[in-house]
Amino acid sequence: MNKYDKKVRVRLRAAIQVICFIFFPSVFTAAFSGVKYIFTRIGAGEAVGLTSFTSVLIALCIYTFVFGRFFCGFACAFGSFGDAVHALYVTVCKKLKKKPVKLSEIWAKRLTFLKYAVLALIVLACFGGVYSQMQGISPWDVFSMLRAGNFALGGYIPGLAVLLLLLIGMCVQERFFCRFFCPMGAVFSLLPVLPLFSLCRDRENCIKGCSGCTKKCPSGIELVPQDAPAAQGNCFMCLKCIDTCPKGNIHCGLPGLKGNELWLTLMRAAALLLLFLWLGI
Repeated sequence: MNKYDKKVRVRLRAAIQVICFIFFPSVFTAAFSGVKYIFTRIGAGEAVGLTSFTSVLIALCIYTFVFGRFFCGFACAFGSFGDAVHALYVTVCKKLKKKPVKLSEIWAKRLTFLKYAVLALIVLACFGGVYSQMQGISPWDVFSMLRAGNFALGGYIPGLAVLLLLLIGMCVQERFFCRFFCPMGAVFSLLPVLPLFSLCRDRENCIKGCSGCTKKCPSGIELVPQDAPAAQGNCFMCLKCIDTCPKGNIHCGLPGLKGNELWLTLMRAAALLLLFLWLGI
């Protein structure tokens, strides 16, 4: 593994996250509003139109189908916020010479399916026309308000309480919200990804007993059979597995890019930026 390439990828990811957090913080909310709009209209027996929200939702789903969950790993404001919270917690623990508290893998695997239940409950609430009565409990609505400098949270106290609980979770588990509770993550994880842009592992070259990539992966994704795409629906495309592998066995499916996935990251980021500008976000 080239340490210089690792530093470049880490800094590039951080730069993309900061840019998207500052200039495009509302994309998650817009896409999720598309989901709510669709099922609210269906439940009311009304036609579903191509609104700005549904346009963002459809565009992000197509983007995810082509490039994988790059938006989740690099551009989602809530995901980037979670990364910052977790990194701060780990740094503080190191300064205090304390071992960071971490969620056990057993519980992590069990909670992975919780996001589908969250999505199902929201869909049913929208379909039944009662979601508008539940908005005060939405942590992402509270986050969006705070991000916009709106501190009038009188009707969002339950949502603020949920957000504080999520903050605790973000400390003890990397990508806690994204992995366990995110309804948009549940939507994206159900989408297929073109194998051309998936991550692959040359497992025959792996060191026996090594599981560094799985331990480093925020989703705990395990090795797959040889020549099969490694990127599952829960892969955030953060590329941490590439940076961790001591043998450099992990790479994208594009021929000729092994060891130089930096260009693919730039291409994905440029395509996403153009998409945001086209959507007028």
